[in-house]
Amino acid sequence: MSRPRIDDLLRELAPQVVGVLSRRFGDFDTAEDAVQEALLDAAAQWPEQGVPDNPRGWLVQVAYRRMTEQIRNEQARRRREELVAARTPADRQAAPPADLAYESDRDDTLATLFLCCHPALTPASAIALTLRSVGGLSTAEIASAFMVPETTMAQRISRAKQRIKASGAPFGMPVPQERPRRLASVLHVLYLIFNEGYASSAGPDLHRVELSREAIRLARTAHRLMPDDPEVAGLLALMLLTDARRPARTDAHGTPIPLAEQDRALWDGAAVAEGVALVTGALSRGAVGPYQLQAAVAAVHDEAPSAADTDWPQILALYGLLERMSDNPMVSLNKAVAAAMTHGPATGLALLDGLADRLDGHHRFYATRAHLREMDGDLEGAVADYRAAAGRTTSIPERDHLVTRAARLADERGRRT
Repeated sequence: MSRPRIDDLLRELAPQVVGVLSRRFGDFDTAEDAVQEALLDAAAQWPEQGVPDNPRGWLVQVAYRRMTEQIRNEQARRRREELVAARTPADRQAAPPADLAYESDRDDTLATLFLCCHPALTPASAIALTLRSVGGLSTAEIASAFMVPETTMAQRISRAKQRIKASGAPFGMPVPQERPRRLASVLHVLYLIFNEGYASSAGPDLHRVELSREAIRLARTAHRLMPDDPEVAGLLALMLLTDARRPARTDAHGTPIPLAEQDRALWDGAAVAEGVALVTGALSRGAVGPYQLQAAVAAVHDEAPSAADTDWPQILALYGLLERMSDNPMVSLNKAVAAAMTHGPATGLALLDGLADRLDGHHRFYATRAHLREMDGDLEGAVADYRAAAGRTTSIPERDHLVTRAARLADERGRRT
């Protein structure tokens, strides 16, 4: 098996093994650390020695041993070995053979995902813990993706696990009455991971493909485990429909290309078809939620043969529905763009006036107003706003694009005068 396929297998198995040990020992913190060590062992050994016949059992066995070692090392301080012995029947105190499908009839991936996205955690902590425990990424990989020191990310993950422990949350699926709120946290975390991968908030690259791909993989896992939930399907559809445009979003130098100027022949047609099918099926169930509506907007864009053929009145209506569900000013910002494309830039600019206080200081507000002012023929105002947006973004490709746009309009204005 090739190295990439081994990496994919390890990421798929990681939350299952964490679940096995967490459920058996009742200690998510120690189980997660032990599984990370087992993953490192597998990554080093399997490419040379071959993948075991039962890779999941192999990981369980190695992680079990690592966990036992950790417990013994802390025996004097916390007496964990006695606690484990008290919880574990005598006939199960040895590590299971690697060639046995240990508890293979139970997949705890979803329970692990719910635990990592516990409402007690901040979004940043939940993202880090989810990528490590469910995504199977190492601390170093997560730190690199978010451009922070590995020690900083390790501390963030450690604090997240301690907060979960302090909350007293047991390992397992939340009770039915808690599930909607907890699911909302899970979907929000996956949404944030995808957004950071698709449009990086800082740094030299517009995309962090490893993050957006991981978010899609985790959303697929959630959809596989909860196939009847329309919002889970909606989120996966949104990711697929948005990521389908990634090949056309930048030029050869990594400079962003606006949606209206993209070569749609480069879009991933298979991802578009899958996303459209998912959101169509989700909307037909009647329980419409924000991720389904966002996916519907993305589908309208993706199904348009050209930018000129985009059904902007339908997009405006969808954002109107979304705005009623959410007090998110970014939804109102997007609605203003749709209103401008439907009724003219003056209408969109009037809507933006009402958002100035809520989005003051955010580069997307200034970039959007610059675009609408450019549409309205106000080149001086557009140049000022493009420059203001460039000064506020921390994404280098976005900054360069905005600066270039401002310079081009300034030259055009100079020629006119």
